[in-house]
Parts: sequence; structure tokens; C-alpha cells
Amino acid sequence: MKRWLAVVTVFRKEIVDALRDRRTLLTVLISSVLMGPMVLLAISALVASLESSAELREVVVAGLDDAPTLRNYLERQTYTVRKAPDDFEQRLRKATLADAVVVVPKDFEASLQRGDGPIVEIVADSANQRSQASSGRIARLLAGFGRERATLNLAMRGVSPDVLEPVQVEERDLASTQTRATQITGMLPFFVLMAVLTGALNAALDTTAGERERGSLEPLLMNPNERWALVLGKWGAVACVGMLIAVLSCFSFLPGQWLLRSDTLAAMFQYGLREALLFLVVLLPFAAAASALLMAVAIRCKTFKEAQASATVVMLAASLLPLINVFSLGQDAPWYFWVPALAQNLLMTRVLKGEAIGMEQVGPQLIGCVAIAAIAVWFVARTLRSAAIK
Repeated sequence: MKRWLAVVTVFRKEIVDALRDRRTLLTVLISSVLMGPMVLLAISALVASLESSAELREVVVAGLDDAPTLRNYLERQTYTVRKAPDDFEQRLRKATLADAVVVVPKDFEASLQRGDGPIVEIVADSANQRSQASSGRIARLLAGFGRERATLNLAMRGVSPDVLEPVQVEERDLASTQTRATQITGMLPFFVLMAVLTGALNAALDTTAGERERGSLEPLLMNPNERWALVLGKWGAVACVGMLIAVLSCFSFLPGQWLLRSDTLAAMFQYGLREALLFLVVLLPFAAAASALLMAVAIRCKTFKEAQASATVVMLAASLLPLINVFSLGQDAPWYFWVPALAQNLLMTRVLKGEAIGMEQVGPQLIGCVAIAAIAVWFVARTLRSAAIK
């Protein structure tokens, strides 16, 4: 009983120290409470800007004076035609021009009359995302002009326009609305993971290397209680900070949806209480395991800065592991769910897609988190037991 009282005492002491630390409180506030609204606001601003650009129905054309037929078609499609600036290529490279530019050759009309098929260029810069996004819309518009001309030419010769389309093709998308939304909101799980890691990082480093540097660890180790009781108390406090950030981050997306400026994104992004709770099922074990792992990395360091440098390896690994799924174009391999960070990212993405997750996916990541936490806590206790505090 006394051992568990020691755990509770150390836990309370570490929680009080964490709450007194302004740096920790600021990290909790920024990385959890404000993260959801800020991320959703940034995503919705991007989508809204693309939607507003499409609603303007503007086409930037160079050399349109040589193509009155094309101008007539564009205006009949209710598009506003703007003349391209002379330095449009330079502006596209610098991203000061947001629309792709249609370049019409000087012999456009003559080539149409001869039936030669003039070459019309759509100039965009793949590094300029807004111009790249508009190029597809302009390509479909010009394809419509080509079909109209072909239909007129066939009609003048008494040939049915159906000759051009012997087969009718219809596309059917099997993805649900939530699945399509994850093409835009798929980075949210990554931000939540990094918020949990960042929040637990300061607390884990402060309770180990920070106390060693301040000289407050030695009096604590002189306490007659066993080392594992001290370590459990410290780990419980750090894990609570990480879990608190996980809870606040998950629930911050609920009011964050009020800031969505895009009606399309607001209709597609279906995130409610169920999704927030499923996020927590995945994140809480990860927060506990990450806290223990960061403590194990920092316990052998003598200064806070040294511990920060060592913990960078953990942060880098956690940020790179989810990329395995990005570069994998096939089905998720079963071993993905055994890899920390990657498993949590996959499961949260499935939740956003509206897909069901079962114990065959949750179980491996839970076992992995328990194993990491147990090994890391044992390592910290073993290190403190054999440490020579000076």
C-alpha cells in the first residue's frame, strides 16, 4: 500500500510542476485547443479560394484576336475572357498569376477551315497549384469546343454525330462522401499525432533530464521508496499531459467545423462525437507509449538540450512512419497495424472515411503500445536504480 501511495505522491508532484510550467501550458493550448480550428480554417480557406476561382468562370487567353470562333464558344459557355499579360510565363512561375493560360496560334482560323487541327496550348506551372488546378477545367472546356466543331462538320456532310461516340462511357465512383473528403482532410490524423508527441515531449524531458539538470532528481532518489514507484508516478503525469492534449485535439475539431468557409467541404467533412471518441480509442494508448518512450530517451541525458536533441530521433521517426502508407498504392498490409504512429494514422484515416474498425486493427496497435510503454518504463527504472547522481 505504501508503494502505491508513493506513486500517487510522485504523480501529484509532477502534475503540479507541469501545470506551473508556462511552457507546457502554452504547448497544451496551442497544440491541442487551437489546432483543430486553425487546421480546418486553413483547409477551408484553400478549398474556398479554389471554388471562388471556378465560380468566376474566367479564361485567360493569349492570341484570342486570331480566334473569333473560339471566343464565341467561350462566351456562349458564360465564360469571361481575359487577355493574358505579355509576361504570363514569368508570372505563372512566380505564382502571381493564378489561372492557366490558353495560347492560341495565329493561324487558328485558317487551320480550322482547312481541317488541319490547330494546336492550342494550355500553359500552367505544376509548382503553382492554383494554375495547375484550373488547367483541367480549361482542358475540358476546349475539348467541348472540339466536339462541337466536329459535330458541325459531320452535320454539314450529312453524317450522324453519333459516329464520333460509338460507345457511351459513364463514370461511377464507389467512394463515399466521407472517403472523398479525406482527399482533403487526410492530413488531420498526422497533425493530431504530432500534437500529442509535442505536448508529451516537454513534460517527459522536464521530469527526467530537466530534473537532473536542476539537481532536484538526487533528493528524489534518496527517498526510500522503490525506483519503479517513482517512475510510475512520473510516467503517469507525463502520460496524462499527452492524453489531455489528445482529448482536447480530438474535440477541438467539433467547434472548428463552425469556421469552415466552404459549403462543399462542410457537407463532406462528417466529424462528430462518434469520430472523436474513436480517435481517442486510438490515441490514448499511443500517448501513454510515446510518453514512456520519450522518458526512456531523455533519462540518460544530463541536460535538457541534450535530451531535446536525442528526442528528435523519436519525433522524426513518428513523422516519417505515416509516409509508408502514402507511398504504398496497394491495400494496407497487416503489419502496418503493428507499427506505432503508422497504425494510429491508418486507423484515424479509416475513421474519417466512415469505415468500420475492429479488434483485428485496434488489437495490434494496442499490444504494441503496451509493449513499448512496459519496456520504456522498465528501462527508466533500471537506469535510475543504477545511476550515480552527482
